[in-house]
Parts: sequence; C-alpha cells; structure tokens
Amino acid sequence: MGVSLNPATILSGQGIDVSSVVSQIVTAQSGELSVWQAQQSNLATEEGLLEGEQNNLVSLQTAVEALADPAGALAAQAATSSDSAILTASAQTSAITATHQIVVNSLATAGTLYTDPIAAGASTSFLASGQTTGDVKLEVGGASGTTYDIPITQGSNDTLTTLASYINTQSSANNWGVTASVVTDTSGSRLALFSQNTGTAGALDIANNSNTTLNFDTPVGGTDASLNIDGVPFSSTTNTVTGAIQGVTLNLASASPGTTVQLAVSPDTNQITAAVNNFVSAYNAVVSTINTQYVVDPTGSTPAPPLESDISLRSLQSSILSDAAYAIGGNNGYVNLASLGINMNDDGTLTVGSNASGETFADVVETDPSAVQNFFQNSSNTGFANSFNSDLTNLTDATTGPLNVDLAQDQAEGTDLTTTIANFQTQLTSETQSLTSQYDAVNASLQSYPLLLQEITEALGSLGTDSSSSTTGVTSPTLTAGL
Repeated sequence: MGVSLNPATILSGQGIDVSSVVSQIVTAQSGELSVWQAQQSNLATEEGLLEGEQNNLVSLQTAVEALADPAGALAAQAATSSDSAILTASAQTSAITATHQIVVNSLATAGTLYTDPIAAGASTSFLASGQTTGDVKLEVGGASGTTYDIPITQGSNDTLTTLASYINTQSSANNWGVTASVVTDTSGSRLALFSQNTGTAGALDIANNSNTTLNFDTPVGGTDASLNIDGVPFSSTTNTVTGAIQGVTLNLASASPGTTVQLAVSPDTNQITAAVNNFVSAYNAVVSTINTQYVVDPTGSTPAPPLESDISLRSLQSSILSDAAYAIGGNNGYVNLASLGINMNDDGTLTVGSNASGETFADVVETDPSAVQNFFQNSSNTGFANSFNSDLTNLTDATTGPLNVDLAQDQAEGTDLTTTIANFQTQLTSETQSLTSQYDAVNASLQSYPLLLQEITEALGSLGTDSSSSTTGVTSPTLTAGL
C-alpha cells in the first residue's frame, strides 16, 4: 500500500501531515496484528464457552453424586403425623418403613418454685428478726439430684433482688441449671426460681431454710413426659424423644391421654422426586449447551459456532448420551430411565413423564420406591448413578478431563499470542517513533521551501540589477549573429 501525498501542497509551505503519513506506513506494516488479535478474540470466546460447559458438567456431577449417595435423598425417610397438634416427627435414613400408634399422656415440664409475697418489697431484708446470717439449700433434680447451699449474709444477699442476683451468678458459674427473678404484683414481691431443664432432672425443691422469713410454696413441674408407642410405655425427660422408634425423632406438642396419633414412616417421595428433577435439569443444561454448537444454517450465511469442530466436545456428547442409556437387569422391570418414566427427546435432553405402561415417575416412586433407589444405586456400585458418577469423575478431571484439556491448550495459545502481540506492538511503537523523527525533518524542509525559494529569487534578482548598473554610459557591443 502506497503513501498518499498531495503534490499541490507539499511545496507551498504547508508541508505534510507527519502523523497521517507515519500512520499509513505503520498500518501497512501491521497487517498481521489484526489477524493475531482476531485469533486472540476467538480463543477468548472458546474459553468462555468451554468454562461454561465445564461448570455445567460439574453441576451435573453434583446432581448425580446425590443420586449415588446411599445416605442421600433416595434413602430419605419421612415421618407423617395424623395430628400435628399433639406430635410431629422427623426420620433419618436408618428409619424403617412402618406405621405406629402413639398416645401422649403428659409432657415433660420444667421445675418452678416461688416464695410467698413480701409486702414490704424486693429491697427489704428477709432475715429473721435479730439475725445477721441465714441459709437456704436448693435441691435440683429431686431427692437423687444435687443440693446447692445458699448462705445468706446481711447486707449482701438478704433481699429478694440481691438474692436473685446471687443465685444467677452462682448458677452460671457452677452450672446449677436454675434462673432466678423477682416478680411483683399487688400483694408484694416474691422470688421465682425456674429450672432450665425439663423432666425430673429439672425438679426444684428446698431442703433447708433457716433464719429467714421466706416461705417457699409447693414446687411445680419437674416431671417426665409419658407416652405409649404401639402399646409400650415410654418416659422422657424432654419433649424431644429419640430412641423410642429407630431412626425417628418425636416432638411432643401437647398431652392428649385419650387420643391415638398415627405416625407413618415411609420413603420421602418429595426428596426423591426433587433429587431426580435436579439431575434431569443439570443433564439437560449440559446437552443443550453442546447442541448450540452444532446448529447448521442451510443458507450458509451464519458463521459456524465457535466449537463446532471441537473434537473433545463431540466426544463429551457421545459419552453423556451413552451414560443416559445405561441399563441394569431385573429390578421389577425398572431397568432404565424410560422404564421409570424419564424419556429422552430427539435432541438428547430428558423429560420426566410416563413409561410405556402409562406410569408416571411419581407413580413409580409411590408404588416401588426401593426399585427406584436400586436402579440409581446399589451395594455393588453398578447402579445408574454409580456408573454415571464414575464417568463424570473422569470427564471433570482437572488434568485429563476433555474440556479442561481444551481449556489448557486454548489458554497456552492465548498466552503465546499475547506475548507475540506485545512484542510486535513494541516494535511498531519503536518504528513509529523513528519514522516520526525522520518525517518531522522532511516536513521542516518542505515548510521552509517557499522562504528558500524567495531568498534565491531575490538573490538572483539582485544579481541582475547589479549587472545593469555596471554598464551605464558604456556603449553596448554589437551582437553578432549566433551569439
């Protein structure tokens, strides 16, 4: 490409546009730069697509791992109460499918203990007349529990307010499990003690009360919960009962001695369905993203997708589709995804619907949950999820996974291009500076040309005038022919 100049202006004193001239020369020399930058942009696009698909693949593996986990959603159990106002329950995977009959006779209660009111108020000493010390012994946990000595000293803890503070400090420091407070009504103020535990462990009583005017009322609470499970009596120090039914935790809400509550323990169909739907969604994300790279424009007017020729992506597609077609034997006929009502569409994605017999996936889960679990996972690790997870472990490997291999290659090429472009741009910068210096000198000469021309013209004119003056008064010679 030649450099464009305007001959009409370069000798007029205007000179040349150095910046434009240098830019034209440098542009002509930098054709490869645009090619490299286009390659760099393409690599960045490919990297973004590969990273996105790698993330989809990792999400799919997480969903498949959940289906392969023997303690996961497919093994989840649910406990359903016929009367949640009386009791509710939760079940672990170790729970056994069964129905239980439960009667809640009484709830576990926390122990409480009050004094009679002191009309003079909470800041009045309760020591007996003429006494400067006293003693109260608090029994926690019944006769077989622990007794805590509370010495009373005049001016220190001989009022309801100071005694409550003393008990709270001692309880916190020594783990008494008791909270004290002062309550006041129209009859006066009284000391209130509350156990922090329910059941007999929280029963409160006074074992000794000497040299004080305090009168403690009859203790309340501190009793165990009582219930019958399938006719067997149980007691519990708390209203959260564990161990009575394998793998089940009962939460007692209210006592109703004459009411039988039915508790059904069975596979948690909601968790099973959610886990499978999550798998289908993650699987479809992987397949759909791959499909976008193989869209063909019959008119040829649209450029091919960036990863259309990526061999690793085609290999991944083949592997994923093969994994989805995996089948096992027996299992009451539930041997593949289609038999469970999970069907493959023409584009390779999955849809949760019905099987050939008209059963929906929800029907299969409801009627034969063990077959559903056995299809996805088993003790020999040959279930659908076991096999799929093994393949995904290889496909997502940070070093040998096909997408990660492609990513590493693209990143290495990108790094090389970045270095090449940086070096070339450094070279162009140096060339630009050199050319600018050269053409600045040329421009200076061109801009001085009219002045130089004027000086020469004037000098020549001056020479003509001097020659004419020197011949004044002298007869001109005769010009001969041919002079």
